[in-house]
Amino acid sequence: MAWSRSRWTPPVYSLLLSVLILGPLLGPGYLLLRDAVSTPRSYFTDSAWGIADAAARAVPQDAAIAALSTVFDGGLVVKTILLLALWLAGWGAAVMARTVLPTAPLPALLVASTVAVWNPYVAERLLQGHWSLLVGYAALPWTVVAGMAVRSGRSWWALAVCLAAAGLTPTGALLAATIALVVLAVPGGARRGLRVVVTLAIAAVASAPWLVATMVSGSGVEQTDPAGWAAFAARAEPGLGTVGSLAGLGGIWNSQAVPASRTGLFALVGTAVLLTVVALGVWPLIRRRRNSVIVGLAVVAIGVIVVPALAATGPGLAAARVLGESVPGAGLLRDSQKWVALAMPFYALAAAAGIGHMCTRFRTSWLSAAAAILALLIALPDLGWGVGNAVKPVTYPASWQAVATELNGAAGDVAVLPAGMFRRFPYSGSAPVLDPAPRMLPLDVLQTGELIVAGGTVRGEGARATDVQNALLAGESANTLAELGVGWVLVENTTPGELGASEQTLKPLDIAYSDEQLTLYRVPNPVTAESRSAVAVVIAHLAWALLLLGGLVVGLRRSSRISLRRSVARPDQP
Repeated sequence: MAWSRSRWTPPVYSLLLSVLILGPLLGPGYLLLRDAVSTPRSYFTDSAWGIADAAARAVPQDAAIAALSTVFDGGLVVKTILLLALWLAGWGAAVMARTVLPTAPLPALLVASTVAVWNPYVAERLLQGHWSLLVGYAALPWTVVAGMAVRSGRSWWALAVCLAAAGLTPTGALLAATIALVVLAVPGGARRGLRVVVTLAIAAVASAPWLVATMVSGSGVEQTDPAGWAAFAARAEPGLGTVGSLAGLGGIWNSQAVPASRTGLFALVGTAVLLTVVALGVWPLIRRRRNSVIVGLAVVAIGVIVVPALAATGPGLAAARVLGESVPGAGLLRDSQKWVALAMPFYALAAAAGIGHMCTRFRTSWLSAAAAILALLIALPDLGWGVGNAVKPVTYPASWQAVATELNGAAGDVAVLPAGMFRRFPYSGSAPVLDPAPRMLPLDVLQTGELIVAGGTVRGEGARATDVQNALLAGESANTLAELGVGWVLVENTTPGELGASEQTLKPLDIAYSDEQLTLYRVPNPVTAESRSAVAVVIAHLAWALLLLGGLVVGLRRSSRISLRRSVARPDQP
């Protein structure tokens, strides 16, 4: 009975925590907050496949949402995935603790779940709109469990599912691959070399969509703007310094994407509470130092705190700029704080080990766990209910659907005004939001990729989009736009931004649609550029989907067989 309770209590508890965090978002509407954009329907554009001018950052995420939103509402899809991510992060932490620390009692498992779900990393990435990154984050404890299964000679299917799920984004793929390699490369078990080779092969398939898209498009492999390394460096929080902020799983580069409780000296209190709960388990884990998996996870946790902290110093930034100039695609590394996610598995294990040790030594299992959980919740009080009600749904005006209908089946790409990629609509709240047009419309929407960070500018990869934007702001003729492949210009009327002399360009054009929200202009005779072949990219996406779905099918079949064997082996009780 106790074993059964330890099986079902952590998932129920983790689900409750997840609902408490995402409560406001679960109502009607769409997620539109900084980098997060969900729309009723997405489309299979070149941008969705990752072969447009911009780097393939949202691959295979965008194509997956495009596929699912042909059947389900796109906003519901994103909210469901995000809820699953937080739920599985907490549940996975408990399963990981039970797997690595078999004697850990149920109260210790619940503390591990709390550490995984209720922390500054989750809060900051929610506020920044990195919902799909949290999928990769959620896969980390499950990747440890799957790696342990492989080490003991069992099937690879669970590891394939973990790497494929994390591969919803490039960063997620790298996070999960790192944990998998650590678990499978450390000493112990048979055929270590084969384990590493197979893991690399699976990780390559999980990463195939963005790797192939990058090779096909060539975007994202050029030198990274040197300004980006400083702009996206980890940030020191009040009273903590950079190392303390990272150790507390905080320190995101954007000071606006931070819970209110982390903007003052209370950040020091919250970090102290989290690190105290983690520190309780350091000695019990040191006693298990012969377990190479625990040692490997500890080394990773230390590394992802120390390295980003060093990267935020003057010499570190100089080294990063050299890296960006010499290594293609190094820009993927510049948001250094996001790699702190790799510390979470060790933090959850340490918390479980500490509470488990206290339960054994002082026989105060539930009291110790309740105190730790309550302290963790109080240490970050505004993570609850949408991170202070900031993560909540919005309602799009009907104008967007009308424009999407007008563009369905049309030719040419879409240019947008005002200039820039971020918007402040009356319906989107006070925070800047990524322009929803690229995911809302059935044609490719040109975006420069240029970012405004801390008052500075970080150059993007969209060369053609930049040329189009400059032509509009300079008031050049419609022929110039047509030669650049532009068939439409969409003016978003209710957001501030630079318009330049674009009225001179737009005035002669026919208006295809107009209301107080949006105005759509038709550019005659656009020169349709030869589209990049998407065959290889589509195959890569299918391989990724097969890895994910195939692994799930194999896992479900194996689980059903095991359940059947147990039921047959267990005689009926009178």
